[in-house]
Amino acid sequence: MTDSRSPAAEYLRFLVWAAAVAVLVAAVCWLPARSLGSEGAVRAVLVGCALSLVSSLGGGIAVARSRRATTPAARVPAIMAAMALRFVILLALGAVAALSGRFPLTPLLVGVAISYLALLVVDTWYAVRGF
Repeated sequence: MTDSRSPAAEYLRFLVWAAAVAVLVAAVCWLPARSLGSEGAVRAVLVGCALSLVSSLGGGIAVARSRRATTPAARVPAIMAAMALRFVILLALGAVAALSGRFPLTPLLVGVAISYLALLVVDTWYAVRGF
């Protein structure tokens, strides 16, 4: 394994891709949220995208740690745990944001859902192929 394919370097590339996708989703969702809602709706969509990004990066750490396994069969449980960890992190952060009352619920959930699905593509690519 070369230095450019080390787990740390792969995770850094994953981090860049995930951040780029989250920014792209936030940019796409910004205009509809602004025209259909208020400033609170825009903030809620952006917070939803940020929550999905944080959960994606948390799951990515578990995938990076699974890179140490030598056989694919040994990596499968770690990758499955990473996907579960990603969901649990998002569920916890989303519940805190929703129950805080600081954000309108519908735009927050729309931001979380759209960015979660978009980042799921990046996460799956990273888990299966690496960067």
